[in-house]
Amino acid sequence: MSHVKAGGTAKNVHDSPGQRLGVKRSGGQKVRTGEVLVRQVGMTKRPGVGTKMSRNFTIHAAKDGVVNFQTRKVRLFTGKSVRRTEVTVQ
Repeated sequence: MSHVKAGGTAKNVHDSPGQRLGVKRSGGQKVRTGEVLVRQVGMTKRPGVGTKMSRNFTIHAAKDGVVNFQTRKVRLFTGKSVRRTEVTVQ
């Protein structure tokens, strides 16, 4: 029999590990085909020439070369123009 009245269960006690997202190769770094350049949720960074994007928005190198990051203006579906970072391999 409980000695404390209405002692419920704790709900927010489970903890999950981090997803290890972010930029994995910096600008000017040499990469080989298939290497992960950026791990992200959503399209915060866009794939450019020499890169490809997988189903979970991870950007991979499509060829051997040097990574380059540059900002571009991208038009959204609503017509708004915003700056986004484009990842390329040359």
